[in-house]
Amino acid sequence: PLGLCLLLLLLPLPLPGSSGRRGAALPWERTDEPGSGGAWSGFRRLRERLRAAGALSKRYWALFSCQVWPDDCEDHEKAAPGPFGWSLPVLGQQYLDILTTWYCSLRDCCDSGDCRISNNFTGLESDLNVRLHGQHLARELVLRTVRGYLAMPRPEKPLALLFHGWSGTGKNFVARMLAENLYRDGLRSDCVRMFIAMFHFPHPKYVDLYKEQLTGQIQETQQLCPQTLFIFDEAEKLHPELLEVLGQYLEHSVPEGHKAKPPRAIFLFLSNLRGNIINEVVLNLLKSGLSREEITMEHLEPHLHAEIVESTDSGFGHSCLVKENLIDFFVPFLPLEYRHVRLCVRDAFLSQELQYTEEALDEIAKMMVYVPKEEQLFSFQGCKSISQRINYILP
Repeated sequence: PLGLCLLLLLLPLPLPGSSGRRGAALPWERTDEPGSGGAWSGFRRLRERLRAAGALSKRYWALFSCQVWPDDCEDHEKAAPGPFGWSLPVLGQQYLDILTTWYCSLRDCCDSGDCRISNNFTGLESDLNVRLHGQHLARELVLRTVRGYLAMPRPEKPLALLFHGWSGTGKNFVARMLAENLYRDGLRSDCVRMFIAMFHFPHPKYVDLYKEQLTGQIQETQQLCPQTLFIFDEAEKLHPELLEVLGQYLEHSVPEGHKAKPPRAIFLFLSNLRGNIINEVVLNLLKSGLSREEITMEHLEPHLHAEIVESTDSGFGHSCLVKENLIDFFVPFLPLEYRHVRLCVRDAFLSQELQYTEEALDEIAKMMVYVPKEEQLFSFQGCKSISQRINYILP
């Protein structure tokens, strides 16, 4: 079908040397030469026109492939016009654009060379500002690090981020935002892989099989896409040998050849590990008179890194990912307060296209359990199970 479409591009275009005059005699109809020379001369002209059409088809193919696969394109603009001395007519360019648009509606291609990759940082920033509540540290750190990494011309290693904090504080939510804004098909993209530790790797006795499967899936995804996203939920439950396998992909590397485009990969590790330490530090800072928005990474990072390394309830802190500093940033998710839960309730109503009242928002927010027992400050479940609670109060 593609070859046929390229041939059809030639039909509305005059071939080199033709006058384009309506009603002109075709080559085999010319009989003005004496004797039998008229037929032979007409045949030679037809052969020349067919050769020109073939050359023009090759020219169209070169231009078409350069529009669809720019990374594999040579500098065709500087190429010689060819033995027939023609250049691409305006009408021909219009047909070429139509063909490219049609082809790209069926396959993945665009100016960047891969329309599966969108890298919509405007959308990502908007989502983090509007849809994520109570996480000013995560919002700023994720946007800055991801945008900066993908702007690097030659990254030396994949970007590795550890999202950690209590359940329901937004770790999976932000991971989904990244997938939706960096890739056209979000979590369904060929360039995105999500692993849940206890779902994909539940049995320690099969760890050798899991290592082989994990290696194969990472390599396959990186071969398919120049920019990949790997998400590991419940990262603290990953087998130590799987963590060692992942360490191989997070090490520094130098791309082969100066002209080769280095592959880009983002690894997200989502964990509840030592989330209670985050809560304790935040609670103490609030009691000391600091507002939530004044809490910085400098307040949290020393405590978090030390606690993760010294933790005995998981092998994550003792893995090469932490010991060899392969995790680039520890991204803390703070415990959510009543006001944040209320905003989550509002968003849940809006996502289900339901009308709500201020009383309904308060009613559902008050259903959540808040800790510590004395202060009743942080939602124990974060914003989880809010949708089910909306269904509970609906008439």
